[in-house]
Amino acid sequence: MESLDTALLRLLQADARTNVSELARQLKVSRATVQEHMDRLERKQVIQGYTIRYHPEHQLRQVCAHVMVSVDAKHAGSIVRQIENIKDVESLQTISGAYDLLALVRTDSTQSLDVVIDQLAAIEGVDKTLSSVILATKFQR
Repeated sequence: MESLDTALLRLLQADARTNVSELARQLKVSRATVQEHMDRLERKQVIQGYTIRYHPEHQLRQVCAHVMVSVDAKHAGSIVRQIENIKDVESLQTISGAYDLLALVRTDSTQSLDVVIDQLAAIEGVDKTLSSVILATKFQR
């Protein structure tokens, strides 16, 4: 990947709402050049979409947790599909080690978190879960 693409991706990661003219000014290239690179990165599926990051004040009003899930391999596909339907599960990754999946759960309260963990544990083929509540985010890229 070209260095301009790398710099462009870093700026977009910091603030995806930055307009093309401002990106061009910061990168010291034309607006058209920035737009061409963004279009190419989208076509090459480097950029899938543009998203938000939560303000720290908003995060303080939420409860987030990493929930590791151990599953019976025979049910893995079904389990992933069912977890995808739980609205408070923000992301799901496969991991190595004693657990198979790692879910990022974001809810309004510890009670809601408890409900989500119960939903995960109730899925057929889930052997066990282990939860870690996120106390603070020190930085995010």
